[in-house]
Amino acid sequence: METTHLCTKISSLPNELKNEVNNFIDFLMSKKKIKKNEKKPKFGCAKGKIFISEDFDEPLDDFKEYMS
Repeated sequence: METTHLCTKISSLPNELKNEVNNFIDFLMSKKKIKKNEKKPKFGCAKGKIFISEDFDEPLDDFKEYMS
């Protein structure tokens, strides 16, 4: 869509709706800035921070009677 066509449409709106359009444009611009500033975590950045206990695969005490 051409800019002139958008400007023509916006200029024909009443002032209340022009304010809404302005607020929406500000919202879209801030959304774009947030996406730009987001950093993706690097692969392996949590290495050494997560541990699994040795008995992870062992049956739970609550279910032992069902497992035997």
